[in-house]
Amino acid sequence: MDLDLAGAELKSVLNRLRRAQGQISGVIRMIEEGRDCEEVVTQLAAASRALDRAGFAIIATGLQQCLTEMENGKRDGEDPEKMRARLEKLFLSLA
Repeated sequence: MDLDLAGAELKSVLNRLRRAQGQISGVIRMIEEGRDCEEVVTQLAAASRALDRAGFAIIATGLQQCLTEMENGKRDGEDPEKMRARLEKLFLSLA
């Protein structure tokens, strides 16, 4: 299953990933500085949420594309049940 993220979708996912990247850098810096555990965990939770949201956005886009391709006949020969199982597995990997 190839993923084709278009303009606004791509920008949104990249923004979320960059935000998570900055937050993870902040967590590393906080640990190196010996910051308070509660502050570190709070920042780490924010980074985790940003990564989760990026993952869900990618999966949602993939689902949309697969449905569109099936409707347009571009997924001939691919077992819909197998595709559904693959997408479900991807979705659950973020849960």
